Formats: sequence, structure tokens, C-alpha cells
Amino acid sequence: MIYRTLGRTGLKVSLVSYGSGGPSKLGQNTGLSSNDQDTLIHRCINEGINMFDTSEAYGDSESILAHGLKDVPRDDYVIATKCRYLDPSGAMRSAEDIAKSIENSLVRLNVYCVDVFQFHVFNSRHYFDVVDQQYPVLKRFQEQGKIRFIGFSEQFKVEHDHKGVVLALETHPELWDVIQLKYGILNQTAADKALRLAVEHNVGIVNMAAVRIKLVSPKLLREQVAEWKQQGLISQDAVPDDAPLDWLIHDGVDSVISAGYKFAADHPGISTVLTGTSSVHHLEDNLKAMEEPTLSEDDKRRLQELFGKIAIYI
Repeated sequence: MIYRTLGRTGLKVSLVSYGSGGPSKLGQNTGLSSNDQDTLIHRCINEGINMFDTSEAYGDSESILAHGLKDVPRDDYVIATKCRYLDPSGAMRSAEDIAKSIENSLVRLNVYCVDVFQFHVFNSRHYFDVVDQQYPVLKRFQEQGKIRFIGFSEQFKVEHDHKGVVLALETHPELWDVIQLKYGILNQTAADKALRLAVEHNVGIVNMAAVRIKLVSPKLLREQVAEWKQQGLISQDAVPDDAPLDWLIHDGVDSVISAGYKFAADHPGISTVLTGTSSVHHLEDNLKAMEEPTLSEDDKRRLQELFGKIAIYI
């Protein structure tokens, strides 16, 4: 396993980290038993994965992680969790409610201190309200030794231009130790500014959902590329209609998914890439792809020319 430093936190994290959100939610949505969930977590540890990302919003994932990690020395893994800053009605949560969320997460995770605590699906519209009203709560818990580092995950589904990340890093870079954003073959716009700012301010970047949804489905990938051709976003002869990215499969790249993981890790601003599979077999495939996390310069250049300026949620 390759390890990188998570920005200014100084934490050494595995290049592949485990995310308990996404479609699987640590097997909660795929029918894994408690024993199977433990097996998956143990396999992660045995393969060298030392960072686990979760959230109060991911069902029982915090408790499931706590159970699976109960016999693992606390210093051997990094836990990152999150809370939403809006209530179900869309209003800002009170400082007291945020504090309660943090305490509840600590209980569910069965830890005194969480390594990284993040605001979940952060949107630039609420940036200054969060900084003024809620960030001080996280800071207080940090001063109490219950949170080591503070960050947020972006709401890329709404802000394809990474507006929230850019605003945070241009306005208060000193506040944010870790940021989760989306960067991958079909979503490259973070490289324009967000990742550059992260490198400049030594902010740790967790790459989320880089290889998911359409990139992993040949049918959906074909349809998406066809739509982009029709819209004029890429030329008609830019890639084949039937297997638009199979030209990436060569010289140690054995699948489009493998290429996706390699691309997702290849930017110098990326500290770790989340994988959220509930299949041990798929986990092993993803780890194999990251043994050499790079594509050829020619292939990277072609991908950047094809998709580098397309800012659409995929």
C-alpha cells in the first residue's frame, strides 16, 4: 500500500481509503450480515487501508465501523466523520444541535477523539453562516481534544465548479485542514483551481466518488458520451461510440475502472481516494489498480483534452 500525507494534518493515510457512504453504505444496502461487514473491515485493515470515512447520515455505518474496528489498536487507523449543517427543513442547525451530533458520533464510533470532523455536503451559499455560527463548535471540541482536525465535504452535485471549496480556500484557508471533493476522469474541473489552492495551502484532499455511477457502467458510459457528442461538448470522432474508454486498457491497466482509480490518484493534490464497495473481490481489484497509481502521459493528456472542461455531475 502507498501512503501519503493528509496535508498539514501530518497524518499518513493509505492511498485507498474506505468510504461507508455511497450506494452500499458498508453493506447496509447490499445485504451484508454483521459478520460480513466485520470481514470487509478486517480485510481493509489487512490490506493496509488505514483511513475510514463515515457520517451520521450513513445509516448505522458509524456503529458498524466501531464494531469492526473494536480489536484494532486505535493508533492504527484514522476515522473521519461528518454532520449536516442544515436540519431537514433546510434551516441552519443550532450550535447546540451540532454539539449533540458530535457527541453522538463519538459514542457510536466508540472513540474519545475523532481524527477528522467535517461539515457534510457543504454549499457556498451557507459558507459564512457556517463559519460564524457552527465552526466555533467544532473548534471548541478540538480544544477539548475530541476532534483533531476540521474539514468539510463539498456538494458537487449542486456546485460542479467547486465553488464552495474555492471560496473556503480563498477566504479562510487556515480554518480547513481537510476537504472532500470529487475529481476523476469524467469530473476534472477541480484541477482548474480547487486542487491548486489545496496544494498552495497544504490542505489534505480526500477524493470522493471518483469512480462511481457512470464510469463503472458500460451502458451508462456509452449513453453519457453519446449525449456529450450530441451537445457538442466532444467531437463525434473523439472516442468510439461502443466502448469510449477501452483505449485506456493497456500496459498494466486492465479495465476502465482501474484506469479511473489511477487517474483519481494521479494529481499531486490528492491525498487519498475513497472506495465504498461492499465486495471483497471488488476491493481487491481497486487496490490492485492503485499499486501503480498513474496512467501514461499520453493517456492523461488525451483525457484532459476530452473531458477537462466539462463541469457536470456524473
